[in-house]
Amino acid sequence: MTDTGSTWQRVHPASPFVRGWLALAALLFFFGRDAFERLLRGAPVFDERFAARAPWLLLGGGTVLLLTVLGFVLSWYFTRYQVADGYVRVNTGFLFKQQRQARLDRVQAIDVVQPLLARIFGLAELRFEVADAGQSAVHLAYLRVDEARRLRAAILAGAAGSAPGAVGAAVAQGQENPPGPPHAVAEALERPVLTVPPQRLAGSLVLSEQTVVLVLGAAASVLLSAVTENRSFYFYLIPAGLGILAAYWNSFNKGYNFTAAVSDDGIRLRYGLLDTLAQTLPPGRIQALRVSQPPLWRILGWYRMQVNVAGYGAPGNGDSASRTTLLPVGTLPEVLAMLSLVLPDPGTPDPVRVFTAGLHGLAPIPGAAGTPARSIGGPAAGGVPGGAAAPDDGGFVTTPQRARLLAPLGWRRNGFTATDTALLIRSGRWWRHLVLVPHQRTQSMALQQGPLARRFRVADLVLHTTAGPVAPRLIQVGLDEGRALLDAQAARARTARKQQLSEHWLVRSHPLEHAPQEGPQHG
Repeated sequence: MTDTGSTWQRVHPASPFVRGWLALAALLFFFGRDAFERLLRGAPVFDERFAARAPWLLLGGGTVLLLTVLGFVLSWYFTRYQVADGYVRVNTGFLFKQQRQARLDRVQAIDVVQPLLARIFGLAELRFEVADAGQSAVHLAYLRVDEARRLRAAILAGAAGSAPGAVGAAVAQGQENPPGPPHAVAEALERPVLTVPPQRLAGSLVLSEQTVVLVLGAAASVLLSAVTENRSFYFYLIPAGLGILAAYWNSFNKGYNFTAAVSDDGIRLRYGLLDTLAQTLPPGRIQALRVSQPPLWRILGWYRMQVNVAGYGAPGNGDSASRTTLLPVGTLPEVLAMLSLVLPDPGTPDPVRVFTAGLHGLAPIPGAAGTPARSIGGPAAGGVPGGAAAPDDGGFVTTPQRARLLAPLGWRRNGFTATDTALLIRSGRWWRHLVLVPHQRTQSMALQQGPLARRFRVADLVLHTTAGPVAPRLIQVGLDEGRALLDAQAARARTARKQQLSEHWLVRSHPLEHAPQEGPQHG
């Protein structure tokens, strides 16, 4: 892909000041600390002693300030970017030069990030996430907001092959004298999918696991204080409470005003209270997905969705927790709507039944009164010969009854099923989890078995994917079923990679989009 806008461009002149405002604040604090302290004490700000040192303070402070501003200017002058020949390149440094580049067809996601100060100046940072980059491969900080959005839209359109010349046109829009007649490169139209109300987000934090820990810790402190008559146990709650409050604020700040939309260039997520972030996940870039439901969330029918995307979950990405969240808290219809975006073709004629069984299902006890006979697995059971699946449990193959001592609560939940397009793994009786891995994203697999597992003839199947919050692991499947699944999933992955059409993900309608609005409807 060759672009016409091959001229090197500079970022916005205010960029170094937006990035380095902490340095300016530190200078102001260092040279104005004495005057500020005298002001707080009610003493005169300017006295004879200060007047004697004023020339030296002004000279030293002015010199340091001049050098700092000069460094900012040089940093801006020697920072340039180029989008051409299928690459985005960024050159930085005037003493130690560095060039970073990323292939446009390898871009996993493009984010528009606006810290609070950048929002005041109307600027935004453009981040290009590339697989195995460790950290974000390329940062363009900062561009005007409209320029960043236009460039992101053009790169996504060009990478998908829908607008080969769009990137060059978008770069030309930022030039003072663009080559040829300029034409606008607009963002693709989007369709809103959902919005998370702030009150629901706050309620999810109150009912989160951290709250359970805090309440249990408070109860234990009260009990120990009453038994030992030692009031010092209360002091141990202070650091724990402050840490949990900080976690609450971080989650609320990151998830505030969370909205999801879908367009031709991918799933668009926007969120943030002070610092805003706009993500665009291109089709087919999600490696694995997990739907979770903590125990207290079951009261209101809420769920959380997280994903693995190459580059997002790598070490060094401090905000990877928020950027790998597909839905911070949502209802069942919203979960099904987001699943329809991630997996446009569910690969089963009854996706609502299968996915609902993955979220809520519980295999009946064989031989119990009123329990239907368990059938030998076929296509509904993932195509595993010999796998036992209950017909009313969405075709999930669960842990055999002989191993119930290893997981007395979870053996009827732990299981798997496979559709034509994805492998579904469910686990957890109290903390419910449903993991979905598209067949073409299966990188490698391993069958693991410990001493106790050998005794009960069960094993764990681990699917390897990119770094992230989702760790696909099938727990305590029957040994025969696990071996059959290992071979069957390897064959499905090879076939899916050959037939992958992820760039055309919106061509076909997803049955989940027309599913009945089941489940609780709580705000």
